[in-house]
Amino acid sequence: MATFNFELSTLPPEAEALRDEVRTFLKQELAQYRGADRARSWGGFNRDFSRRMGERGWIGMTWPKKYGGHERTALERYVVLEETLAAGAPVSAHWVADRQSGPLLLRFGTEEQRQRFLPRIARGELAFAIGMSEPDSGSDLASVRTRAEKVAGGYKVNGTKIWTSNAHLSDFAIALFRTTVVPDKKHEGLSQFLVDLKSPGISIRPIYDLAGGHHFNEVHFQDCLVPDDMLVGKDGEGWKQVTTELGFERSGPERYLSSLQLVIELIREVGKEPPERAAALIGHFTAHLVTLRQMSLSIATMLQAGQNPNLEAAVMKDIGTTFEQEIPEAVHALTGAEPRIGSGSEFEKTLGYLIQHAPSFSLRGGTREVLRGIIARGLGLR
Repeated sequence: MATFNFELSTLPPEAEALRDEVRTFLKQELAQYRGADRARSWGGFNRDFSRRMGERGWIGMTWPKKYGGHERTALERYVVLEETLAAGAPVSAHWVADRQSGPLLLRFGTEEQRQRFLPRIARGELAFAIGMSEPDSGSDLASVRTRAEKVAGGYKVNGTKIWTSNAHLSDFAIALFRTTVVPDKKHEGLSQFLVDLKSPGISIRPIYDLAGGHHFNEVHFQDCLVPDDMLVGKDGEGWKQVTTELGFERSGPERYLSSLQLVIELIREVGKEPPERAAALIGHFTAHLVTLRQMSLSIATMLQAGQNPNLEAAVMKDIGTTFEQEIPEAVHALTGAEPRIGSGSEFEKTLGYLIQHAPSFSLRGGTREVLRGIIARGLGLR
């Protein structure tokens, strides 16, 4: 019977040596950031910050130098991710491109695509969105209906993508379209494309969340021409490619550190001599963080070794996002503090932000139900 593979891993000296350098940079860059600003974690979008990260060589770290990368290890990259997330740095302008769009092009893209896009991503100049979900499809990704019909010079696209984070701010998306309808075989006939989000025939409509924020979008395609040279990989092999991409998305430290700022604010709030219940809760959070970090680090080690830990990544995301959502609920129950937006102490504003946004943590990157189906299938239970 199949099982999970989480081997104990440690960071090599060159990775740990990088940590102080990153911390010094972030201390200077984020000197004016308050707790509620940092609570946005990897949702904060700042192109200037991303360019400065690129100047430091901290985007595309593992990529070949001929594509603008730096040929450093996945574990050195892991340190940069940990530190930027723990500091609440505004990394969203390069996050998707660095985490999954770039690696996808390295694996499946053409040489021309790699030369065109990867150096600009590594410099922090290009922002990417993810064009997967569709209306009425829920988390059943294989049920996508947006059609890309082959025409002279490319593909004519009609349909709609939804929940497309930062599409209104991004330059490109890697989108999954149906190029062929194969009866009773919905996983076949899918293809991935690089889409210029400024193309004629694309309209982007905001979806405001319950907190009034504009992060999500509906992206509508009407006779949008996507050129032939923007096809990623082979026509009809998009399902294999997109599942590989989701493996990049689900295993990183962003899947357990999104609520970390609230833990930090709680520690400040209760002081050096916390009440017993507060000390117990902080200990509970710390134990979970240490365990989740080891799981995530184990997956990073597997990626460094060229393995494909899709099953472990699904487990990591399920457990990690459950923990992220537990934090604001547990802190609120402990302190009875009033969650606030716009006014109040940094503790109250950080609590307010995360109370509103934590419900979405288990949706992005695949719902619990989808992840547990993947886990069950990987274990041979379905």
